[in-house]
Amino acid sequence: MIATAQLGRSGPGITRLGLGTWAIGGPWRFGWGPVDDAESIAAIRSAIEAGINWVDTAAIYGLGHSEEIVGRALEGYATGRDVFVCTKCGRRTLADGSPYGDLRPESIREDCEASLRRLGVERIDLYQIHWPDLDTGAALEDSWSTMAELADEGKVRWIGVSNFKPAHIARIEAIAPVTSDQPPYSILSPEIESDVLPLCAQKNIGVIVYSPMKSGLLTGAMTRERIAQMPGDDFRQRTVNFKEPLLSRNLRLVELLRTIGTHHGRTPGEVAIAWTLRRPEVTGAIVGMRSAKQVDGVIGAAGFRLLQEEVDEIAVFLKENTPSF
Repeated sequence: MIATAQLGRSGPGITRLGLGTWAIGGPWRFGWGPVDDAESIAAIRSAIEAGINWVDTAAIYGLGHSEEIVGRALEGYATGRDVFVCTKCGRRTLADGSPYGDLRPESIREDCEASLRRLGVERIDLYQIHWPDLDTGAALEDSWSTMAELADEGKVRWIGVSNFKPAHIARIEAIAPVTSDQPPYSILSPEIESDVLPLCAQKNIGVIVYSPMKSGLLTGAMTRERIAQMPGDDFRQRTVNFKEPLLSRNLRLVELLRTIGTHHGRTPGEVAIAWTLRRPEVTGAIVGMRSAKQVDGVIGAAGFRLLQEEVDEIAVFLKENTPSF
């Protein structure tokens, strides 16, 4: 049985781990390369059977394909009771596949209806604005009012945000309560510790972090050779942590995580996830899986806690091994 925690002041009780489905969307501008839909469905079902009670997706993942796969995988489950479905809106793509933000009220409503169809549900449990809109000029206040209207209409149960900074949250919180924020957070990306986490603690806003294993880099399964052999449509090859001069440092970090994990019978990935869950402000961590066998390599993080001296050891390593640019 995986422990649960309440999401924000009025959200559901969610398990400390949630299933992320960015990677199973298949090829698109920010895809992870080819996927096997049957394996993706098996991964989702295995995660739920292992005790995970929420799945996070987004309309833009695979340009809707991820939501379709989530919907197929959840057939037979009671959504909103056995498993909570979380998705996001507000991202569209140009002709060349480049994403852009569109949080106009009509766009949000179109996204919501399309997500309901793809997911095969009557109501979305947690509906989130994916990114602040910096492209169409839509007023954030109008966007959030539309989200609140969808909740009043019963199309969604709770509303939250993703990738929002305190200044964004300050603009909308008086309109309707913000159930949760979904920021990136990992050993390699700790930036939210200085602003987002303190604000969410103060406002009793839930925090569900994504990429705790830095897009698979900290799982313990990633190698220099595997990165070199990634297909050309895997976006990770274009990110700084998968390239030098950071890659060598990051692979050495993984070996430290492996050493720490060995003392507890845990994988490097579970150590990386536990590092994010050590913060009391973090309600849950989103963990991506593309096959059923990957569940075994992460599920132990739900109840595993690092010792303070291990947290300190990781901090010392980063201080001594981070190159200056």
